[in-house]
Amino acid sequence: MSHPDQDQSRTIRRDERGPATAVLEVTGVDWASSKNVTEAVLGRRPGVLAVDANPVSQTATVTYDPTTTDLTHLRDWVRECGYHCAGQSVPQHICDPMAQPDARDRHAASPHDAMGHGGHGEMSMADMVRDMRNRFLVAVLLSVPILLWSPIGREVIGFETAAPFGLRDDVFSLLLSLPVVFYSAWIFFDGAWRALRARTLDMMVLVAVAVGAGWLYSLGVTLTGGGEVFYEAATVLTAFVLLGHWFEMRARGGANDAIRTLLDLAPPQALVVRDGEPVEISTADVVVGDLLLVRPGTKIATDGVVEEGESELDESMVTGESLPVHKGPGDAVIGATVNTSGTLRVRASRIGADTALAQIVALVQQAQNSKAPGQRLADKAAFWLVLVALVGGVGTFLVWLAVGASVQTALLFAITVVVITCPDALGLATPTAIMVGSGLGAKRGILFKNATALETSARIDTVVMDKTGTLTKGEPEVTEVVVEGIDRARLLALAAAVERESEHPLAHAVARYADDEGAPALRATGFRNVAGHGAVADVDGQRVAIGNRRLMDAEGITLGSLADRRDQVAAGGRTAVLVAVDDRAVGVVGIADAVRETSSAAVTALHDAGVAVVMLTGDNEATAQRIADELGIDTVIAEVLPEDKSTKVTELQRAGRRVAMVGDGVNDAPALAAADIGIAIGTGTDVAIETADVVLMRSDPLDVPTALTIGRGTLRKMRQNLGWAVGYNAIALPIAAGVFEPAFGLVLRPEIAALSMSGSSFLVAVNALLLKRLRLPAQPSQPEPTPARQLQPAG
Repeated sequence: MSHPDQDQSRTIRRDERGPATAVLEVTGVDWASSKNVTEAVLGRRPGVLAVDANPVSQTATVTYDPTTTDLTHLRDWVRECGYHCAGQSVPQHICDPMAQPDARDRHAASPHDAMGHGGHGEMSMADMVRDMRNRFLVAVLLSVPILLWSPIGREVIGFETAAPFGLRDDVFSLLLSLPVVFYSAWIFFDGAWRALRARTLDMMVLVAVAVGAGWLYSLGVTLTGGGEVFYEAATVLTAFVLLGHWFEMRARGGANDAIRTLLDLAPPQALVVRDGEPVEISTADVVVGDLLLVRPGTKIATDGVVEEGESELDESMVTGESLPVHKGPGDAVIGATVNTSGTLRVRASRIGADTALAQIVALVQQAQNSKAPGQRLADKAAFWLVLVALVGGVGTFLVWLAVGASVQTALLFAITVVVITCPDALGLATPTAIMVGSGLGAKRGILFKNATALETSARIDTVVMDKTGTLTKGEPEVTEVVVEGIDRARLLALAAAVERESEHPLAHAVARYADDEGAPALRATGFRNVAGHGAVADVDGQRVAIGNRRLMDAEGITLGSLADRRDQVAAGGRTAVLVAVDDRAVGVVGIADAVRETSSAAVTALHDAGVAVVMLTGDNEATAQRIADELGIDTVIAEVLPEDKSTKVTELQRAGRRVAMVGDGVNDAPALAAADIGIAIGTGTDVAIETADVVLMRSDPLDVPTALTIGRGTLRKMRQNLGWAVGYNAIALPIAAGVFEPAFGLVLRPEIAALSMSGSSFLVAVNALLLKRLRLPAQPSQPEPTPARQLQPAG
């Protein structure tokens, strides 16, 4: 278990022959557009190859050349931006998911840092929300009297009370505006300075220009004897921007519920057996090899293997599996799962960042910290929108002066243009949707490795599924039993007695089926294995032979009327096992790789979504067609060599299909990599999981349409948000500039523009949160239990 105060450089993904990638925890990035500062500053540093800052998760993912720079320099450069960079190379909850998730929230910033970084230097998101609320309250409380003693209050509201202490209205408003400008609005000026110093433009620049221009103009008028001033515009503008951003930040905080839920799963304490006695220690102090005592109703502290006891474990919080899973000696268990019944003794096998929970958290955060292709275009648009706003503000001011308007009127329109064009909504459009979408998937045991996978999954029109282990269970099962001249239960009892002596997978299937059917348990003697043919033994005084046609021929047994039934079973793609008793053929047992209970529902759900389903398998045509007919699959590609699977995927892509490949084996890895998106079954091999873009923890085919549904819902929200952000600016800009004032008398004051702009950002965040209400394919009432699976973080 790693400790919070240790450097977590081992969690950085690094290829000794190439660049390294680090995820830095950057606190103080309080505005969506402020990420431009981090990206601009870091992007120009030597050795930095790429930077993706995420204001929602408060992180910056940096790809760099480790031969040119290192983590210390990266952290120092982030601090130069005016933000705080945590000591860890990645967020603490990625490195050490067993640590208390609110540890950072309790870390208080020093007064020096609070002032030096705009008040948000070392604050957690919760601290920043509280700080934003406090700044808003100061602004709104002082804006009310300023508004009352302004021309609006006098002329529109009809407020007639004289200003206190015999002061002029503008002097009184100036005094009340000082706390608003130098406390509430100070984060705007501080952020604008950071942006300009980084040679970039963001929302802070616009708000600072608008508030500063209005207040400085009013200050000049007041100091030169009085006149029409804009103190109420500057202070109310500040209040509305802070109000909108306060609500927006609270909404953004809800986008990360999935991570917080996962972090809360890990128990803080563990019972470790020391010298034969249970001792309670911190989970962070558990080491590999410790023997854990897990009592009923408690959580397992870390991944391990059961050494003693039997119980049912609730793994739903980690794998999405709703039914308890039976565990006994030798079974692997996942940390943070709940022991529901018996007492277990578990030997710890993985701790800290190596546990399944830590890797799930890492995969989810990797997706949330990544940038979707659509967001890159939005980021560029946001920069140019700021430039348009500044140029438009100056242009509006000059045009209104040219047509004979007063300086006050021209300035009013110019400030309104600058305020209403703030691109904060554009910066929030996709990160919030991605966080909610990836979190929604994590709750269902569907792990998207990056934002590109989430966006690509929405465009899939063809799903290629491997048969064995994906659509089927990957183990033989008895599908039918044909009996002639003997009682069915007797046949099963005799056959199972022989098969229990064999190690062959088909023999295990027969024995298991007989047990499930309640056949009497008999004992076989004189067992003789006939390699490649079957087995012969004496059971309850009778000679029993069970195997294929060659065994029957060798034993001199004729099939008679069972020959046709055997051929029918084989023609249906099943393995036909013949049973003879005392040299007479009495039965045929059909064995096949059994279809998963949810495979049919998965294919139906994909068809309902307009997605074609292709089954790709190395099995023979008859077996493959049997499975396809049973499930209603559109296209079957059978008898494909492992090395040719990726070629078949490429052929579909050349035909204009957008292909998702679903597989679980080593031979599926090239096809997973070749597909537009690779989906790995969670019980698959490490190679398949590492190659794939999406991992299904529950190994449930029904999670494939669920993943595509989440991708489509996320992309829809991203498009809605981007459409709203662009459309809002296209409509609001001419109104703010006063284009419609001569004809319709339509005028927006800066205060209303601020409210509109802030409301736009808030609506974008809330719209993304509505993704949580996405209707997903219904889960079966009795899903198939799935063994625990160790995930490999993407590299």
